[in-house]
Amino acid sequence: MAIHWLIASILASLMLVACDETQPYKPPVPHTEKETGPVLFPDQIKALEKAKGVEQTVEKQSQEQQKAIDQASH
Repeated sequence: MAIHWLIASILASLMLVACDETQPYKPPVPHTEKETGPVLFPDQIKALEKAKGVEQTVEKQSQEQQKAIDQASH
């Protein structure tokens, strides 16, 4: 008789578990930002871009000056 109660309780447990309404696991979707650039510190970003432009200009002038020195020395 005890075996019948064991089987009945196991079957009841299985039925309760089968009625669970949990959703299947879905992995989280990574959030991708639009390619508009960062939103934080726009003034600093503009200053950095301007500094990069100045750096390129200075580098170009330095190369031209070195070229003129080399031509003058030969």
